[in-house]
Amino acid sequence: MSRRPDLGPKPLLGYTQSRLERAAELRPDAGAMAGLAAQPNAGAYVIGGDWIAMKKGSALNDPLFTMAEARALAPASETVFLGLLESAPRFGYGIAPAAAEALKTRDDLLVTDLRSIAVQGLVEPEHLPPIAEAKAVLHWHLRHRFCPNCGAPTQAVSAGWKRDCQHCHIEHFPRTDPVVIMLATEGENCLLGRSPRFGPTMWSCLAGFLEPGEAIEDAVRRETREEAGILCGKVTYFSSQPWPFPTTLMIGCHAQALTQEIVVDRAELEDARWFTKTEVASMLTRRHPEGLSTPPPVAIAHHIIRAWVENEIGFD
Repeated sequence: MSRRPDLGPKPLLGYTQSRLERAAELRPDAGAMAGLAAQPNAGAYVIGGDWIAMKKGSALNDPLFTMAEARALAPASETVFLGLLESAPRFGYGIAPAAAEALKTRDDLLVTDLRSIAVQGLVEPEHLPPIAEAKAVLHWHLRHRFCPNCGAPTQAVSAGWKRDCQHCHIEHFPRTDPVVIMLATEGENCLLGRSPRFGPTMWSCLAGFLEPGEAIEDAVRRETREEAGILCGKVTYFSSQPWPFPTTLMIGCHAQALTQEIVVDRAELEDARWFTKTEVASMLTRRHPEGLSTPPPVAIAHHIIRAWVENEIGFD
């Protein structure tokens, strides 16, 4: 095993370690929700489609508005109860995407997307998990205003965590789409791929949606074989990450590669290749001689790769 490289302090995985108590038991109580929203310490994250509104700051921006401030910005399309920060209620305040666009003209506000907020560190890290929670649920509301069973309009209930169809009486709940994201390794080498969507220097883990009736381990093996032609054996779970683009859960894994010959599926990947542990360490620290890089620390791929480089995972 190679010597553990010094990559510096471990960064925080984006959109995780929420400090909120979701208090789901309060959601069906409309009176309790009205009382929480009326509390002086209630706060709201204002979101319109992909846009997040923030109050500009000298160093970091403030994405949390009072309920009165949120209502003054634009009418709410939906309001979602996110939970309690100690005793302070937190809400996702959804506005029309066009209304969020209009807020960009204000000098006192910064309106941008969540990916930019996380990658550029535009807010205190503690705000990222509740913003991700709010964005995911509000995105679901935007696209589920009609019942997929009968086509009738649906109504938001349970503090924004359910939509009811009054016509056929079907209940609809926010969905999460599971994705496996994995690093296949063989000794001191790992398999990285390039999507056509990536920047010109970035290489990352392979990934793909978990299919119905499929175990996580089977999905890891299938996606690695389909995208790169590599057969895998043992699969170990690493960690997970909510990825609100729009409503995905990334399931991070390491996989033991049993073959080495790569056959790239060009419909899925631009390229795939083996990298040595030393080379990947230089990519993580942005010191690769060719300028190659890995995803930023906000993404789980960065942490999956780093754990392997730092010899934190292995296969018997």
